[in-house]
Amino acid sequence: MKLLSVNLGSEKAVTYTDNPEGVTGIDKRPVEGPVRVAAPGPKGIGGSGLAGDAVCKRQHHGGDDQAVYAMAREDLDEWADELGRTLADGAFGENLTTEGIDVSGARIGERWRIGREVVLEVTSARIPCGTFQGHMGEPRWVKRFTQQGAPGAYLRVIQPGEIRAGDPVEIVHRPDHDVTVALAFRAMTTERPLQPRLLAAGEALHPELRKSAREYVEKYGS
Repeated sequence: MKLLSVNLGSEKAVTYTDNPEGVTGIDKRPVEGPVRVAAPGPKGIGGSGLAGDAVCKRQHHGGDDQAVYAMAREDLDEWADELGRTLADGAFGENLTTEGIDVSGARIGERWRIGREVVLEVTSARIPCGTFQGHMGEPRWVKRFTQQGAPGAYLRVIQPGEIRAGDPVEIVHRPDHDVTVALAFRAMTTERPLQPRLLAAGEALHPELRKSAREYVEKYGS
């Protein structure tokens, strides 16, 4: 298991974003050399966990619990075959493109060591938005991405440090529950009755998902 690329994006004005300011950082490209990774601060204030990476709509993106977004190269390759075009590392706006890791099958609270220093913890799934659809330029993209059910994972920074392309990735902790990124994604999108199951992930679960799941239980029961 390894890190194929570290991908950063700069603020860019586009016509397709749903950001009222008209800018996005979704167009991320691989970079050479080490990149510093650290907790960026609370959502709404903090941006990306990677130095030099832009997050433009901070009320929905970035912050400590969505500091890093990872996507498996294997999933990108499946999409490339379906779309009939090449998808470069970073094509989905991911910060980390991995090889040999079932990213969407990772469990909430699973921890990865990348290189010698950095430890990240899986918190939730990525939810597609209009900006993502505009960036991809594919019809019905949000619906198609949702139906595929392999959204990639958001992670928080447990131990800061530097990472670079080629670093090994090691799973150093795997919780004993069965709440995966893919399950969380389904609970957030197409199968909301799954929400009570998310609570088994405990405090590792993204706070917004934990709140939503608790509200669901209060309203409908478990």
